[in-house]
Order: sequence, then structure tokens, then C-alpha cells
Amino acid sequence: MAVTDQAIDRIKEMIVHGALHPGTRLPPEAELAEQLGLSRSSLREAVRALTAMRILVTKQGDGTYVSGLEPHLLLEAMTFAADVSHGHSARQLLQVRRLLEPQAVALAAGKLTDPQLRALRSILDRCTDEISIEEFIELDIEFHRTIADSVGNPVLSTLLGILSTHTQRVRIVRGTVPPPPDGHLASAVSGGTARQQAHREHEAIWRALVARDAGLAAGAAAVHVAAVEDWLADRLPIDTAAPEPTTA
Repeated sequence: MAVTDQAIDRIKEMIVHGALHPGTRLPPEAELAEQLGLSRSSLREAVRALTAMRILVTKQGDGTYVSGLEPHLLLEAMTFAADVSHGHSARQLLQVRRLLEPQAVALAAGKLTDPQLRALRSILDRCTDEISIEEFIELDIEFHRTIADSVGNPVLSTLLGILSTHTQRVRIVRGTVPPPPDGHLASAVSGGTARQQAHREHEAIWRALVARDAGLAAGAAAVHVAAVEDWLADRLPIDTAAPEPTTA
């Protein structure tokens, strides 16, 4: 194991075992390096890595502290992995989303307030305007985030946001394969079709939420995510498609 990795593990151990609590200021660099048996350069590298993970936070002119360690903030470090996912890895993220989102939507059916339902209606109405793909994606994200946030669990909201990031959604709506050499018409049709289908599925989710029907809402959400997953699977090269499940 690299020295920097050892340093990261040792600081994590101090946090896990209670030697460092959330919000605690780290000891001075020289003192902590001696305490952990590390060089100061290795300790600096570890602190930089843990700061990127949101485990530590540096306050200019005041030192380095253990963060609040809120799970939803720590999970945000996963966003980059979702952003760069392609092909089979993107499909895996969608599969996980398909497991979580219907349950979140079902919970939301009993929690969404009338103002929140009106906000969702406004989002859907704006989706029918002549807007760009980027604007459509922003509204799509707002629609799903409003539903997830109504559950009141920031960990769930963060996970669902990570499982389908802005970058990933743009790629899916625009098409995951390059346009044909004879022009951009096919790409434009694909993007338009994807938007229209997504909008119809959002409408189905909204109607179920207005009816306060948790089962119907979960079903509509499952159909929505599965449709995106199937759309992506159809465009995966054969050699990157998910292997067929084996039977016992």
C-alpha cells in the first residue's frame, strides 16, 4: 500500500474510532504527522485526498477540520463517476435507479403538498414549450428532484441525483451513438422522440401523484426508468452489453 494511502486510512481510523469527531480541528501538521508516524508531505497528500472526499474541510487561515460527515455530502463525490459512465456502466447505474426511484415516488405520493404538485404541473407545462435539449434536461432534473426531495431523506435525494446526472441525461436524450455521416436528421429525430416519450411518462407519474396512488405512481416511475434503460441497451455495442443471466 502506498504511503499516502496508509495516511488516508490512519486518519479515517481516527474518525471512525472517535479520536476525531465531526467538526473537530485537526492537530497541527507536525504534531499529527509525528502522531501517525508519517512524513509531513505524505500527510499533506492524505489531507488533500480526504478534502476531495468531503471527509475533511479546509478553512482558509483557520486550519483543517473534520467535516460534518453528512452521508448525502459524502456521496456527492460519486457524481464524477456517474458523469463519465458510458455503455454498460451507464446501464448499471440506471438499473440501480430503477430499484430506488419507484419506491421514492411511492413515498412521495403521500407527502407531496398541493403547492409541490402545482410546481410539478408547471414544470411539465414548460416542457411543452419550444426549448433546447439543455433546458428540457434542466426541467427533467427539477421534476425528479422535487419528487425525491418531498420524501425528506437527503441521502435518497442525493443518490437518485447521482444515478442520473445532468451529463448522463444529455447524452441519452441526444443519442449515445454518433449521428450518421449523411447528416444530423436521425440524431434530431432521436432526441425529439426521447423527449416526447419522457414527457408522456412524466405526465403518467404526475397523474398518479395527484391521485395519491402510491402503487400507480411507483409503476409509472418504474416504466419511465425502464424505458430509458431499454433505450440505452438497444444502442450498446454487442460486446459491451450486459451478459445474459445464468440459471441455477
